[in-house]
Amino acid sequence: MSNESATEVDAVQTQLQTLQDALESGTYTQVRRMISGMPSPDVAHLLESSPPRARGILWKLIEPEDRSEVLQDLADDVRAYFLNRMDTEELLAATDGLDTDDLVDVLQQLPDAVIREVLDSMDTQDRQRVEAALSYPEDTAGGLMNTDTITVRPDITLDVLFRYLRRQKHIPEMTDSLLVVNRKDEFIGLVPLTRLLVSDPANTVREIMNTDAITIHAMQPESEVAQLFERHDLVSAPVIDESGRLLGRITIDDVVDVIIEEADHSIMGKVGLDEEADIFAPVIHTARRRAVWLGINLFTAFIAAAVIGLFQDTIDKVVALAVLMPIVASMGGIAGSQTLTLVVRGMALGHVGDSNMRWLLNREVVVGFLNGLLWALVVSGAAVLWFDDLVIGGVIAAALVINLVVAAAAGAALPLLLRRMDIDAALAGGVVLTTITDVVGFFSFLGLATIFYA
Repeated sequence: MSNESATEVDAVQTQLQTLQDALESGTYTQVRRMISGMPSPDVAHLLESSPPRARGILWKLIEPEDRSEVLQDLADDVRAYFLNRMDTEELLAATDGLDTDDLVDVLQQLPDAVIREVLDSMDTQDRQRVEAALSYPEDTAGGLMNTDTITVRPDITLDVLFRYLRRQKHIPEMTDSLLVVNRKDEFIGLVPLTRLLVSDPANTVREIMNTDAITIHAMQPESEVAQLFERHDLVSAPVIDESGRLLGRITIDDVVDVIIEEADHSIMGKVGLDEEADIFAPVIHTARRRAVWLGINLFTAFIAAAVIGLFQDTIDKVVALAVLMPIVASMGGIAGSQTLTLVVRGMALGHVGDSNMRWLLNREVVVGFLNGLLWALVVSGAAVLWFDDLVIGGVIAAALVINLVVAAAAGAALPLLLRRMDIDAALAGGVVLTTITDVVGFFSFLGLATIFYA
């Protein structure tokens, strides 16, 4: 962590401690004054960093007109915590003034009856925009887009366009281009503001617009949208439907959120946790979420234990097997996890697919074999010196090679297989891989030992 980042973290923690002390002492006026001058993302961060009791008090101290901005910056679980405690009147006030994409994020966490009340409170144009965004899944471009755009026709002059822009009350945030549509609202190009500002006012929009602009289909997964923004250094991009009709646009701030969510998902998914999990959630809620994953892991552990049980007689004869067999399983688990992480990341970036999977699988098998040979020599040498038994050295060497090759193959193939089955590889891949490496490691090591020591 850089010195600047560390200083910022320390400042936030100091601020949080000051607020906590003020809350405990009951000086709520001081707390209200402190948070009233803070940007909404900082207030949201403080809410997320506070236990439930302090969180509830802080929310009440936020000015009602500021709550909508704070609400949109909260993580899903924390946002749901407050939404579930609001009545309809409070919800209407909290959602007033939100951008379409932020409002959709909030509405997707509400019951259908409440959504309808919020929609009925809007004017016709805003309601149609929100309903259009709600019709698309949350993890697609349609669910991510903002319908607040400025559109122009290609046949008007830039002088007319300038007069039109001056009449607007405001320009949507993150506007780097104006979107050009025909009379059927079909997208035909865009005009970058940088080009608009230096062009002759007598020119028409058609003469300066870019017709090769990158467009995003409404049903495109948000992960692919993030890849397009990263690859082409986009600030915003238009979203269209099947017929080419303009629906809205996606901006870089929303894409950054997607990238952060995917990174969190990869980290948290390995241990079965939701990337939006509230760190200060109630005990029962947290325990229930974790219990499911612990149960799955317990089941896989019983499978590995059952394999060990098949060779109980051999273990009883040669006690050294019980000492050494965790090494085989552990080495396979690490080797498989390396490959699994590499492939899952490659798939997330769009680098790995059916076309190059065979090459990658072959490469990983060869890498697993070479590493297996290297560490088999090291471990077998240590085992022979430790137990003064050449047979056990040969057995563990062979088992290591077998398990590292299988682990590499499984780590490479599992993500693609799981994706075809519509199973999240980041979430389930680790558990399946651990089961495979444990079972293969124990079976190969103990099975070979049974043959040679029978």
